[in-house]
Amino acid sequence: MEIKTAEFVSPKHPDKLCDQIADALLDTYLKKDPTSRTAIEILAGHNLVAIIGEVKSRARLGELEMKRIIQKFVGKKFQLEVKLVEQSPEIARGVEKGGAGDQGIMSGYATNETKNLMPLEYELARNLCQKIYQKYPYDGKTQVTIAGRKVLSVVASFQNVPKEKLEKLVRAAIKAEKYFINPSGDWEIGGFEADSGLTGRKLIIDSYGPRVPVGGGSFSGKDGTKVDRSAAYMARKVAVDYLKKYKAKEVFVKLAYAIGEDKPLMKSVVIDGSEDEIKGYDLTPSGIIKLLDLRNPIFLKTASWGHFGRGFQWDR
Repeated sequence: MEIKTAEFVSPKHPDKLCDQIADALLDTYLKKDPTSRTAIEILAGHNLVAIIGEVKSRARLGELEMKRIIQKFVGKKFQLEVKLVEQSPEIARGVEKGGAGDQGIMSGYATNETKNLMPLEYELARNLCQKIYQKYPYDGKTQVTIAGRKVLSVVASFQNVPKEKLEKLVRAAIKAEKYFINPSGDWEIGGFEADSGLTGRKLIIDSYGPRVPVGGGSFSGKDGTKVDRSAAYMARKVAVDYLKKYKAKEVFVKLAYAIGEDKPLMKSVVIDGSEDEIKGYDLTPSGIIKLLDLRNPIFLKTASWGHFGRGFQWDR
């Protein structure tokens, strides 16, 4: 029987803090100008937050406004460095004619293993992380290994939670053969005080766990014209639709794009091992943006707890 493992991290993990900052900035641009195009990257840690990237928007965000946004995630004590420039005109010309903002391959997946159509090991790791975080809202990680539906091992490591309390909570939440609770010892230094963070560094957690190969780049900080994000959401939508239509066990979707071109170069769906071509969808960037309503400032909600299996438009 195949052994599968997935991990998850809390919203106070340094990488996820960076994702949240990037998407909070994106949402602010979209509130002011729904046609904003952004590619915002965040590097942060040890009282420094650096914003770098490209923005094309009628909206303007000054450093004071950016600081107010960032304070919600890191507090008031930090140094801010900003280097945002306008999107390259050579990239913009392809996007403005309706084409993809970059080349890339995007993956989508759905399975009947869980009620929200996500891999079981992923859901177990996410649910456990959420239960711990509800009581202890700090930096932390969980990891679950399964064989079939049997849980072989659970790892939980959380800041500011003594091992005895954490183990009691974990054992009540999930039954396993082995538990590894704060395996390196109890810890109180976490978040940006302990480590640096970077947008997009938790792409496997953002998606479906390591069982499903990731395709393009990261999601956070990118508007809907970036197919890294929008086409990945669309691939999930197609996978969910096909799973329900054919009452399948699992569905894999692959989309591929060329920069400046609006139609995908590949649109493949594999339904319980049988490959077919995707039909009946507008898979252009503009079509995806319209269907999934990606001009609205909805992205901060996606930056914690994963981008799929949470009732978003692309999960239905």
